[in-house]
Amino acid sequence: MAYKIKIKRCYESPSLTDGARFLVDGLWPCGVRKEAIRLTGWEREVAPSQKLRNWFGHDPKRWAEFRKRYFVELTAKRDTWMPILEAATKGNVTLLFSAHDLEHNNAVALQRFLQRRLRKRQGRRGSVRTNRMKQERKTQK
Repeated sequence: MAYKIKIKRCYESPSLTDGARFLVDGLWPCGVRKEAIRLTGWEREVAPSQKLRNWFGHDPKRWAEFRKRYFVELTAKRDTWMPILEAATKGNVTLLFSAHDLEHNNAVALQRFLQRRLRKRQGRRGSVRTNRMKQERKTQK
Protein backbone atom coordinates (compact mmCIF):
# COMPACT_ATOMS: atom_id res chain seq x y z
CA MET A 1 0.00 0.00 0.00
CA ALA A 2 1.26 3.46 -0.87
CA TYR A 3 1.12 5.96 1.95
CA LYS A 4 1.17 9.72 1.52
CA ILE A 5 3.45 12.41 2.86
CA LYS A 6 1.23 15.48 3.10
CA ILE A 7 1.82 19.02 4.24
CA LYS A 8 -0.48 21.23 6.25
CA ARG A 9 -0.29 24.50 8.13
CA CYS A 10 -0.18 23.82 11.85
CA TYR A 11 -3.12 26.19 12.34
CA GLU A 12 -5.44 23.81 10.47
CA SER A 13 -7.42 21.25 12.46
CA PRO A 14 -6.13 17.69 12.59
CA SER A 15 -8.01 15.17 10.45
CA LEU A 16 -8.33 11.40 10.60
CA THR A 17 -6.35 11.00 7.36
CA ASP A 18 -3.32 12.94 8.65
CA GLY A 19 -1.64 9.88 10.08
CA ALA A 20 1.54 10.69 12.01
CA ARG A 21 1.86 14.46 12.45
CA PHE A 22 5.31 16.05 12.63
CA LEU A 23 6.03 19.72 13.20
CA VAL A 24 9.06 20.47 11.00
CA ASP A 25 9.74 24.10 11.97
CA GLY A 26 12.69 25.06 14.12
CA LEU A 27 10.58 27.44 16.21
CA TRP A 28 7.28 26.76 17.92
CA PRO A 29 4.42 28.43 15.98
CA CYS A 30 2.86 31.53 17.57
CA GLY A 31 -0.51 31.07 19.20
CA VAL A 32 -0.62 27.28 18.96
CA ARG A 33 -1.25 25.22 22.09
CA LYS A 34 0.59 21.91 22.27
CA GLU A 35 -2.63 20.03 23.07
CA ALA A 36 -4.41 21.41 19.99
CA ILE A 37 -1.76 20.44 17.47
CA ARG A 38 -1.76 16.68 18.30
CA LEU A 39 1.83 15.94 17.36
CA THR A 40 3.53 12.63 16.84
CA GLY A 41 6.79 14.56 17.12
CA TRP A 42 8.43 17.94 16.83
CA GLU A 43 11.44 17.38 14.59
CA ARG A 44 13.00 20.82 15.03
CA GLU A 45 16.44 19.64 13.93
CA VAL A 46 15.07 18.78 10.48
CA ALA A 47 14.33 22.48 9.86
CA PRO A 48 16.77 24.47 7.74
CA SER A 49 19.65 26.14 9.54
CA GLN A 50 19.07 29.66 10.76
CA LYS A 51 21.66 30.89 8.27
CA LEU A 52 19.80 29.27 5.37
CA ARG A 53 16.40 30.48 6.62
CA ASN A 54 17.67 34.04 6.91
CA TRP A 55 19.25 33.91 3.46
CA PHE A 56 16.04 32.54 1.88
CA GLY A 57 13.68 34.96 3.61
CA HIS A 58 10.72 33.28 1.84
CA ASP A 59 11.76 34.99 -1.40
CA PRO A 60 10.24 32.91 -4.25
CA LYS A 61 13.12 33.99 -6.51
CA ARG A 62 15.50 32.08 -4.22
CA TRP A 63 13.31 28.97 -3.99
CA ALA A 64 15.27 26.70 -6.35
CA GLU A 65 18.59 27.55 -4.69
CA PHE A 66 17.04 27.24 -1.23
CA ARG A 67 15.89 23.70 -2.03
CA LYS A 68 19.35 22.71 -3.27
CA ARG A 69 21.04 24.07 -0.16
CA TYR A 70 18.41 22.59 2.16
CA PHE A 71 18.75 19.17 0.53
CA VAL A 72 22.51 19.34 1.17
CA GLU A 73 21.80 20.10 4.84
CA LEU A 74 19.27 17.26 5.05
CA THR A 75 21.65 14.77 3.47
CA ALA A 76 24.21 15.62 6.17
CA LYS A 77 21.75 15.08 9.04
CA ARG A 78 20.02 11.82 8.16
CA ASP A 79 19.09 11.03 11.76
CA THR A 80 16.78 14.07 11.88
CA TRP A 81 14.45 12.93 9.09
CA MET A 82 14.66 9.14 9.41
CA PRO A 83 11.86 8.96 12.05
CA ILE A 84 9.55 10.71 9.58
CA LEU A 85 10.58 8.41 6.74
CA GLU A 86 10.08 5.36 8.96
CA ALA A 87 6.59 6.57 9.87
CA ALA A 88 5.84 7.05 6.15
CA THR A 89 6.56 3.35 5.52
CA LYS A 90 3.80 2.44 7.99
CA GLY A 91 1.07 4.99 7.22
CA ASN A 92 0.23 8.51 6.16
CA VAL A 93 2.43 11.33 7.43
CA THR A 94 1.62 15.02 7.65
CA LEU A 95 4.38 17.61 7.85
CA LEU A 96 3.19 20.65 9.79
CA PHE A 97 4.55 24.15 9.22
CA SER A 98 3.64 27.72 10.17
CA ALA A 99 4.80 29.74 7.14
CA HIS A 100 2.23 31.89 5.36
CA ASP A 101 3.58 30.98 1.91
CA LEU A 102 2.04 27.60 1.08
CA GLU A 103 4.32 26.91 -1.90
CA HIS A 104 7.76 28.12 -0.79
CA ASN A 105 8.57 26.76 2.65
CA ASN A 106 10.71 24.10 4.27
CA ALA A 107 7.81 21.62 4.60
CA VAL A 108 7.23 21.65 0.82
CA ALA A 109 10.94 21.05 0.21
CA LEU A 110 11.13 18.36 2.91
CA GLN A 111 8.08 16.62 1.47
CA ARG A 112 9.81 16.33 -1.90
CA PHE A 113 13.08 15.21 -0.31
CA LEU A 114 11.31 12.48 1.70
CA GLN A 115 9.17 11.32 -1.22
CA ARG A 116 12.33 10.75 -3.25
CA ARG A 117 13.89 8.76 -0.41
CA LEU A 118 10.71 6.75 0.04
CA ARG A 119 10.56 5.87 -3.67
CA LYS A 120 14.22 4.83 -3.64
CA ARG A 121 13.61 2.69 -0.58
CA GLN A 122 10.55 1.03 -2.07
CA GLY A 123 12.39 0.53 -5.37
CA ARG A 124 15.21 -1.27 -3.62
CA ARG A 125 12.77 -3.59 -1.89
CA GLY A 126 11.07 -4.22 -5.19
CA SER A 127 14.35 -5.01 -6.92
CA VAL A 128 15.37 -7.36 -4.09
CA ARG A 129 12.05 -9.21 -4.45
CA THR A 130 12.41 -9.30 -8.22
CA ASN A 131 15.94 -10.69 -7.92
CA ARG A 132 14.76 -13.38 -5.48
CA MET A 133 11.93 -14.35 -7.81
CA LYS A 134 14.37 -14.63 -10.73
CA GLN A 135 16.67 -16.82 -8.62
CA GLU A 136 13.74 -19.06 -7.61
CA ARG A 137 12.67 -19.48 -11.24
CA LYS A 138 16.20 -20.46 -12.26
CA THR A 139 16.41 -23.10 -9.53
CA GLN A 140 13.02 -24.51 -10.50
CA LYS A 141 14.11 -25.11 -14.11
